[in-house]
Amino acid sequence: MSSAGLADLTAEVANLRQQLELAKHAETPSEEIFVGAYLLERLAQLGVTSLFGVPGDFNLGFLDLVEDHEKIDWIGNCNELNAAYAADGYARVKEHSIGALLTTFGVGELSAVNGIAGAFSEMVPVVHIVGVPSTDQQKNKPMLHHTLGDGRYTAYLEAYKQFTVAHASLNNAKAAPAEIDRVLEECIIQGRPTYIMLPTDIAYAKTSSSRLKVPLKTLPPPNVEEVEEFVLDEIVKQVHAVEDEVIILVDACSIRHHVREELAELLESTKFPVYSAPMGKTAVAESSARYGGIYVGTISRPEVKEKVENAKLILSIGGLKSDFNTGNFSYQIPTTRTIELHSDHTKIQFATYPGLGMKSLIPKLTKRLARFKESAKEIAVPKFELPVPQEADDVISHAWLWPTVGTFFKPKDVIVAETGTSSFGILDVPLPDNSIFVSQILWGSIGWTVGSTLGAALAARDLGLGRTILFIGDGSMQLTVQELSTMIRHKLNPIIFLLNNSGYTIERYLHGKYRKYNDIVNWKWTKLLDTLGGEDGKTAKSYTVHNKQELNALLTNPEFAAASLPQLVEVMMPQHDAPRALKVQAELSGKTNKYVADVVDKVAPAS
Repeated sequence: MSSAGLADLTAEVANLRQQLELAKHAETPSEEIFVGAYLLERLAQLGVTSLFGVPGDFNLGFLDLVEDHEKIDWIGNCNELNAAYAADGYARVKEHSIGALLTTFGVGELSAVNGIAGAFSEMVPVVHIVGVPSTDQQKNKPMLHHTLGDGRYTAYLEAYKQFTVAHASLNNAKAAPAEIDRVLEECIIQGRPTYIMLPTDIAYAKTSSSRLKVPLKTLPPPNVEEVEEFVLDEIVKQVHAVEDEVIILVDACSIRHHVREELAELLESTKFPVYSAPMGKTAVAESSARYGGIYVGTISRPEVKEKVENAKLILSIGGLKSDFNTGNFSYQIPTTRTIELHSDHTKIQFATYPGLGMKSLIPKLTKRLARFKESAKEIAVPKFELPVPQEADDVISHAWLWPTVGTFFKPKDVIVAETGTSSFGILDVPLPDNSIFVSQILWGSIGWTVGSTLGAALAARDLGLGRTILFIGDGSMQLTVQELSTMIRHKLNPIIFLLNNSGYTIERYLHGKYRKYNDIVNWKWTKLLDTLGGEDGKTAKSYTVHNKQELNALLTNPEFAAASLPQLVEVMMPQHDAPRALKVQAELSGKTNKYVADVVDKVAPAS
């Protein structure tokens, strides 16, 4: 039997064991509960404490159950797109749980679809619950509001199938628990969004609660033992063949599929040098002497590029090779020198082993590779540091800003960086131990971080983490600014660094540096928190810093650093300044895009 066939058989055995457990509990008397209540209990069992979304007439009945639930809070967002972003941010920070979103039929769910697509792209577990018309209305197809007027009540479901890994239309109360369980299990195991249609009448239909006694499956099926042993032997053989000259490269899926602890043990036991792709930042401790920094192809710092690309063997863990994550596909890592560990397969050079996941493989690999520790300790690793440059003027440049704010961070901070100047600027900044970096590098939806910061801050509060700190440009903030009011309403205390450089800097570098379409209206930023529900100086605080001296004074202010209330800092920066990494990436992307009229981009405005 092939390795893929063995993997399928192992998964089926694990499924049968769960079915036997369910059958055993089904024979015992159990209370009947509402289908809506069953769904909420399953979310609570997964550690969900916040439900994001917007009320609508097809979900209002279910919302009564939500509001009365002891463990789940209704957050209530300003729009559905922001709610989807918030569920995404919540799931990223609250690992081993999921994000949850509730909208109404049609108009609500379609407003959220960009956020769900982003979660699918970046492998974030979010369940989207949609309040839909009753089962009778779906059967008879009247021309209801929020429909397309042509009787296609499943049109939105068909759209959502493109962005979810599992879906369910709960049209039968008796079957609803099994369907809910299936969709939630796929959400957390695959680490991607799922979709549940909850009709108004089914939300309050009674069903058995017996399945609640059996925990949901949250881990993938166990690896096939024979295949796993063969692969372990093969990896050890490869390491021995290169005389222990191995490096580890961590990436996004090591975070998404929850192997931080396994990684930490692997690194401690082997002392192999470790580097990170941009999407894998904070997957491992950046204070470690064995951590060399960020590898992003040709954009990498020279010493990092040299070490990674000249390594005799690379153990890649959770790799995700998107353009912005690889320096526009400029990785110089041959397949012949690479071993890849993923959530659902393993690759050794050109051979692929389906169903062999890294979650259970890494601990066994750690034991096998521990014997190479002494020799691995001798492999030189560049020191990961970013000193503050000595600049003659007092202008806040990107070269100065990012190492400076790096000194402000503390362990357990949640640091959110918007696509563009912020996400590129912070890459080479060493972040403290146990901090969490949140950024949307693959999907790259401008404005995503505002909603995501709301979700991240709620998750951080649940977990007892530190401050939530957002870095965002003025252009990005204008897309989703309303969610600042939701943060104030729920007594969250983010620190928001608003980089005011008069427009879309990343777009300027990609194309149209002097074009008007990359300009924006300059808002009165320091009045925002007051306008959106805060009271400046009492329940919120805003600042504008114009130069290095003013920003330094603020960062060293203990009251500001304590983050005891929401704070917004408008940072005045030159319009055409940008981080080094962004400039290089933009140049690479520009060549790929091959704009025919690129010559017009180089025309400076008349003085």
